Amino acid sequence: MKSKKQKPDFLHIGNRLLLWYEQNSRDLPWRKTKDPYKIWICEVVLQQTQVKQGTAHYLRFVERFPDAKTLANADTDEVLLYWKGLGYYSRAMNLHKAAKQISEEFGGNFPDNFDDILKLKGVGKYTAAAVASICFGTPVPAVDGNFYRVLSRLFADDFDVSNTQAFAYFSKLAMRIMPADVAGDFNQAMMDLGSEICKPINPLCSECPLNKDCVAYLTGTTALFPVKTKKTKVNELAMQYYFVENAGRFLIRRRDTVSIWKNLYEFATEIPADWEKFVIKTKTIAHKLTHRNMLITISHTQISTSDFEDFAKENGFVISSVEESDHVSFPKPLENYIKMFNVKNPTL
Repeated sequence: MKSKKQKPDFLHIGNRLLLWYEQNSRDLPWRKTKDPYKIWICEVVLQQTQVKQGTAHYLRFVERFPDAKTLANADTDEVLLYWKGLGYYSRAMNLHKAAKQISEEFGGNFPDNFDDILKLKGVGKYTAAAVASICFGTPVPAVDGNFYRVLSRLFADDFDVSNTQAFAYFSKLAMRIMPADVAGDFNQAMMDLGSEICKPINPLCSECPLNKDCVAYLTGTTALFPVKTKKTKVNELAMQYYFVENAGRFLIRRRDTVSIWKNLYEFATEIPADWEKFVIKTKTIAHKLTHRNMLITISHTQISTSDFEDFAKENGFVISSVEESDHVSFPKPLENYIKMFNVKNPTL
């Protein structure tokens, strides 16, 4: 059952995949360029975002920050603002830090080899492989969830994808079907095949260009692959916020860089005990992150003008309106709360 028992001559599979890709590749804006900076940006955008949603954000981001120098010289708040709506803001922070690395360590030129790309802040083996193969022709597979799924089904290979050695194992497996001189196209073909055909649920096996060689399909065991035994541990996290408001204005403050939502803005997390009587509404919001289930309680607290301004000054808050809050970035639950806010007729 293990693929390592089979003979290594499987390049015909890769060639068939490339023929399918030539005829069926998705028309995506980043496929019209070999600029490593733009390929890097698109890969980071798509790490936690679907292509349909991510495309507009990618175009907006590279229009404002067309190269590493522009991004490196930008203000953190502006970088976060242009990332607004994508979530997982640590990605934007890492992009900003990596752009500064490019300026300081590589003379402003995007590194042109896998090892140097891998040195950039926030860049893992998959992203480094994607950029190196697409932009510089480096013969390295960009192994991600699509690769795990396609390869494990293709060879009916039960190697556990949650194993720490999975990336290395499936990289070797991919090399057996990857024509070395077209690594970039091969990697993008695998991405398209995994996204459009070899889906996690209800794969379109009858439309797959590799179904004649797919052991899982031929043996009716597609649903058994890939094998993943280790489940991601999910922690529970409760958070309390106070939406301290006066005449349509409210208090916000930048978070620290220690925990989640680094450098984003938030509401007050504490108020004086005697202000609890000024809470007019409380809303509880369930929110999921990759490794956390969050329960966020937001208490709308209306106070007098003098108390409002004194509290802001003494505790480092910014006084904001709904319109002004559009120019900074918030965690998604807080951003949604502000959108629902109606000072004349609170509906929260």
